[in-house]
Amino acid sequence: MTDQQTPVPLTPPATSHAVIETREDYLAAVESLALGTGPFGVDAERASGFRYSQRAYLVQVFRTGAGTFLFDPPAIGDFSELAAVMADDEWILHAASQDLPCLREIGLDPTVIFDTELGARLAGLPRVGLGAVVESLLGIHLAKEHSAADWSTRPLPQSWLVYAALDVELLPRLRTEIAAILDANGKTEIARQEFQAVLDRPVVERVEPWRRLSGVQSLRNARLLAIARELWIARDSYAQEIDTAPGRLVPDASLVAAARRAPATKKELAGIKEFTGRASRSQLDRWFAAIEAGRATEDLPAVRPPSDQLPPPRIWADRNPEANARLKAVRPALDELAQSMELPLENLLTPDYLRRVAWSPPEPLSAETVDEALAALGARPWQRAATAQLICDIFVDPPQEPTPSAESDS
Repeated sequence: MTDQQTPVPLTPPATSHAVIETREDYLAAVESLALGTGPFGVDAERASGFRYSQRAYLVQVFRTGAGTFLFDPPAIGDFSELAAVMADDEWILHAASQDLPCLREIGLDPTVIFDTELGARLAGLPRVGLGAVVESLLGIHLAKEHSAADWSTRPLPQSWLVYAALDVELLPRLRTEIAAILDANGKTEIARQEFQAVLDRPVVERVEPWRRLSGVQSLRNARLLAIARELWIARDSYAQEIDTAPGRLVPDASLVAAARRAPATKKELAGIKEFTGRASRSQLDRWFAAIEAGRATEDLPAVRPPSDQLPPPRIWADRNPEANARLKAVRPALDELAQSMELPLENLLTPDYLRRVAWSPPEPLSAETVDEALAALGARPWQRAATAQLICDIFVDPPQEPTPSAESDS
């Protein structure tokens, strides 16, 4: 990542845009982008909350000297030519982790990025949404009224396309402003490492995705959990089949309510007033078959599944008093360090990493072993350099809380 880019002049936004959906227009756009200069501003629009898939339904690309191009991924299909043109240059995205999965799905995978949302956090800006950052640094009010729209809609309204184009047209200028702040505060290398970490972040597959059901924790019986699991599987399968967001068919709360009641007949299921949703009655046979499968299965889920998650800090005082003392002692010191560096505490060091080394510090305890422990968890070199010695010093001799007897004697 270079420290700064040449400032990009803002041209008046176009009042209309065309979506590129034919092979001929796509190849012409790729040729134009190849003749442009500098990094690529990139964004993608999905249909989250409307469709089952998280695929991109619009990909926007801007490059100085080339202009803005709005691609229709389902219509184009193969993006190998565009990927080749963009392969060696920086991509500018806002909140890159949100868009990278759907971009990679169609073969668009950057090697270097500048994330303006993450960069704004590292620069110490108080608000980091795209609209807020654009207004703060560029003085431009950016309306975000279409951010949650159903981008699988065809044809896409012109007002949506103008909105989508402006998102990427402003990114190069925004990158220049943020990079200047980072450079002035000695954070260019910090940002480079953080952007690379976004690119390198592995995809985590959930072992039991049905446990994401909101409210499923209230079912404290293995049989009821089995019914909830089968209902989730039935809903997920149907949602995938018709490419609709699962929650639009039957809400989570409805599935949990049905699992809790475990109705013995379809009529009883239909009579559950909490069992709502547009497919709750039209697919009644499907849901009741799932309930019967859950009632009959011998494959019962664990009420408390095995987990490598630590206990919540609120119960550490009882479960691990020494770890509790370490955590309580180190947090204020790291908070003070984060403030001095004008960084959010969670960016200085991932909270889970801190909790894990506090719960079970390395032995023997030293700055080097703390550094190694943080590295194994995934902390970046700059984070370890900033925090390992501090953590070690406090863990060696954490301040002791006064005992009740000492307090009464004073």
